Amino acid sequence: MIDVCIIGSGAGASPVAYELSLAGFKVVVLEKGPYIKTKDFYKDELIATRKDLYIPNLKDESHEIVKFDKKNETWVKQSTRETGSDFWNGNVVGGSSNFMSGYFHRMKPVDFKLKSTYGTIEGANVEDWPISYDDLEPYYTKVEHLIGVSGAVKKHPYLEPRSEPEFPFPPLATNVVSELIDKAASELKISTFNTPRAILSKPKGDRKSCYYSNYCGSYGCASDAKGSARAALLEDALKTGNLTIIPFAKVFHLQTNGKGAITRANYYDREGLKNSIEAKIFVVAAQATETARLLLMSKNEEFPNGLSNNAGQVGKNLVFSAGGVGSSVLYYEDFDNETSEKLATPGLFVNRASQQWYEITDEETGQKMKGGTVDFLWEHANPISKVIKSKWKGDQLLYGSALKKNVHEYFTKQRVLKFEVFNDWLPNDNCFVELSDSVFDKWGDPVGKIWIGNHPHDEKIGKLIGDNTLPILKKLGAKNIKWGVSSYPSVNLQAGGCRFGTNPKTSVLDKNCKSHEVSNLYISDGSFMPTGGSVTFTFTIYANAFRVADKIKEELTLIKQKQLL
Repeated sequence: MIDVCIIGSGAGASPVAYELSLAGFKVVVLEKGPYIKTKDFYKDELIATRKDLYIPNLKDESHEIVKFDKKNETWVKQSTRETGSDFWNGNVVGGSSNFMSGYFHRMKPVDFKLKSTYGTIEGANVEDWPISYDDLEPYYTKVEHLIGVSGAVKKHPYLEPRSEPEFPFPPLATNVVSELIDKAASELKISTFNTPRAILSKPKGDRKSCYYSNYCGSYGCASDAKGSARAALLEDALKTGNLTIIPFAKVFHLQTNGKGAITRANYYDREGLKNSIEAKIFVVAAQATETARLLLMSKNEEFPNGLSNNAGQVGKNLVFSAGGVGSSVLYYEDFDNETSEKLATPGLFVNRASQQWYEITDEETGQKMKGGTVDFLWEHANPISKVIKSKWKGDQLLYGSALKKNVHEYFTKQRVLKFEVFNDWLPNDNCFVELSDSVFDKWGDPVGKIWIGNHPHDEKIGKLIGDNTLPILKKLGAKNIKWGVSSYPSVNLQAGGCRFGTNPKTSVLDKNCKSHEVSNLYISDGSFMPTGGSVTFTFTIYANAFRVADKIKEELTLIKQKQLL
């Protein structure tokens, strides 16, 4: 019998597959999408982005989104099949880690104890984590080495404790704009630092270093410099001979034996035929919304409300990342010739961040509040989207020679510098996933019905951070500065839905991400997170999955020892 069956192959799944395969255990990964190799990734905007090549066709697989209409004060339900606005992040071996930008900030010690540090917030279901930063720190370090994180440690007020003084890979090359940001921030007494990235600045094994295409976010990496689950872990795990990856395997039901244990994962293969895998231990890591959906679909007499859901917690307390986006224009004519030429240099990163406001003092009450992170970045390199923006000059729609002139100036006279704010999306009763009762996928299974309700505190914090960031842009000479927060989340950052904790009545998993109710079920994607912190999630998902892998190895070793007795 297979030792471990893993559903999913992204950042939450691959560390488990990697560690167990190297330890000699037999592992099967069931991935709903195709197995796309490095040579098959394209930097073609029409193929890879506008055509959504790497996600399911919405006619086959969609979601049902429920969001609050503030104007009419009512909840509005829409199928993404109708709106065309998808909620997928990548449906391939390696998952959405293939298409991430790779901003790898660690969570801080305070992120693990929001409730005990800042107290309760009315309308929010904030809970402390059942583990501490110290429990996860060795695994953050492990990720930096195995996945490959490039950067430079700079002391600042909210730098987290580190067991190693530096990142294993030196910083990526940066544009002169990074120096302008540092100078402006320093004059304003704001600390900035080099953004750690899960992108190799030097070769590692079979993976090449970054070649600075500036096509990271939304695109697969053609050199494997980006630390995707596929390139960094799964390719090496396959070399052991202990790992089998089955693509086009859509798991639709986890079958139990009536004694609180899973016996098999039932899935549809590429031809739509039903198959199954038996294993000793099952790991679900299909990304938060889809993980909850699978558990809810796996109902039976033993679990009438869905697998591991007798306490009614599966799908609850879904979290995203709150915050917003700002933009500005750097006109070359506003800088000296040497600086202008350096600003126009393509490919080089901005890679500057600030955590000056990771904790904020409320001016009205004097109380401390959890803040967040600011990352500076260039506008995405996609040329088509730039041209689309250029068809407008103010409120005027341009045609002919006027359009040509504006497009030319957009590409040759300026660069757009942006910033993103990341702060906590507080878990609440209006943000969860359940099964749709009216929309079904091509296999006839109910799609995920995702309720997107945010807490007003999220927007308050995001606005404070963004407003504090604007002076940096003004100081360095940027023009046309725009900034705003949003109550609608970025769909590539999903967590929660199967939070871990010590109380089985209020959590789905124990502190080791093992189900309270199912004896051989672990969940190792972002679903375990009670809160998401004020950084992107992928680094923490990777780190925790390595921690979970160690727990599973211990359990499998005990099982093997008992079999030998």
